[in-house]
Amino acid sequence: MTTNILEYLEESSQKYPNKKAFVDERETYTYQELKNYGESIGSAIGRLGVLRRPVVVYLDKSVKMIASFMGILYSGNFYCPIDVSMPAQRIEAILNILETTVIITDKEHAPVILEIAPKSRILIYDEIIQGEMNLEYLTDIRRKIIDMDPVYVLFTSGSTGVPKGVVVSHQSVIEYTEWVTKTFHITEQDSFGNQAPFYFDNSILDIYCGLKNGATVYIIPKACFVFPMQLLKYLNENEITTIFFVPSALCMAAKLKALRKVPLTSLKKVLFCGEVMPNKYLNLWRKYLPDALYANLYGPTEITDVCTYYIVDREFKDDDPLPIGTACQNTDFIILNENKEAAAKGEIGELCIRGRSLALGYYKNTEKSNEVFIQNPLNQKYRDLIYCTGDLVKLNERDEIIYLGRKDFQIKHMGHRIELGEIEVAAGGIAEIETCACVYDDEKQKIVFFYIGQKFDDEVLDDMLREKIPDYMIPNIKIRVEEFPYNANGKVDRKRLKESYLKM
Repeated sequence: MTTNILEYLEESSQKYPNKKAFVDERETYTYQELKNYGESIGSAIGRLGVLRRPVVVYLDKSVKMIASFMGILYSGNFYCPIDVSMPAQRIEAILNILETTVIITDKEHAPVILEIAPKSRILIYDEIIQGEMNLEYLTDIRRKIIDMDPVYVLFTSGSTGVPKGVVVSHQSVIEYTEWVTKTFHITEQDSFGNQAPFYFDNSILDIYCGLKNGATVYIIPKACFVFPMQLLKYLNENEITTIFFVPSALCMAAKLKALRKVPLTSLKKVLFCGEVMPNKYLNLWRKYLPDALYANLYGPTEITDVCTYYIVDREFKDDDPLPIGTACQNTDFIILNENKEAAAKGEIGELCIRGRSLALGYYKNTEKSNEVFIQNPLNQKYRDLIYCTGDLVKLNERDEIIYLGRKDFQIKHMGHRIELGEIEVAAGGIAEIETCACVYDDEKQKIVFFYIGQKFDDEVLDDMLREKIPDYMIPNIKIRVEEFPYNANGKVDRKRLKESYLKM
């Protein structure tokens, strides 16, 4: 039984020592090299005498980050990746929460992080990988680490403006990795194309399914996501079989007709997660790559990336809702109504999750942890924690979960409760609309609809929407834009959209 995520690396390095493990624009690490560098880094951290503490990695997205993660785990600590392009104020806020004393960086980025965290102990990557391994120390540490100890802490946005650090254990990452491997038949023959930043939980699938199965993970250059044809050529050139992208990355390739111009020759599995995937773009992918497996995965960082999934097994109209399916193995879902009772079939409620993949909570934030990791209200007999996602869902006639939107995207308008996501799905089914998003002006009580695509007369657009949604859901204000703001994880940034509207 696997109890430490490092066992994946060790088994793969034994089976495939000279095989490519991780590849970036500059260099490639084999499985043996990755293990060796990890042990050297772990030994260097061990000499500092820290244990079960967060260690920050402040590097460009690269194979060096992966080796740093492994080294931190070898040292009996857990990692926290920080994006080098992140504003100094947010970095400082994260470091204040972590109270971290150790940061791994390189000579290029050391001056920046030293200015932000002058009291931290800075380890220079290229120096510590050359250090002497202390295998006796690493073996001793391994005995002390159990599967409930953390692997990482990833920071998400906090409603109060203070970042929240989600702490996830070895047990949870192992549970998730085993499920993905089994469900999508991952083997050493697979090659992953990594899109997600390493501070974003979608990357967990690429990293640990690669390690477990001896697969190769290609860290796709950022430039490829600006030029879709370049992206598809990259997938072909590296014979990538499996991708796990945010939908916006898939949509771009479909919108700009790259799929028609560059036939994909190796890709077999197309997984997506992080936001709603518009069916019209999914349908284009299915048209040009008909034999691939497509899966809509859903889950927050607090549930180790994914807790429900739907393998696409039938045709969908452009304006149909795409299910998020059912619970992953050894995971259970509960839909609670406003009274914290089990919602009836078809009734809208909040999706709550229970299972081994639940995070350990928020780092140094017991109060916030207790707000969302709660005792199951349907079971008062013994300790039974559930995570309240804040997402509104319902079951369809096939008992599949249908995602409707965030609780904070639910509005009260003209006496009606409205899910802004329902408007977006309806409008997204209009052929001339490429991308859309809704926000709500609470002061003026107006639904504001942003879209990219053909310019419409407001009345024409209203008539098209009336065929799909009732009058009270028709947006009051329509704004055509050339492009949407996206956050660092590739999702539409609705906060910035709303700010841009309020400035008009």
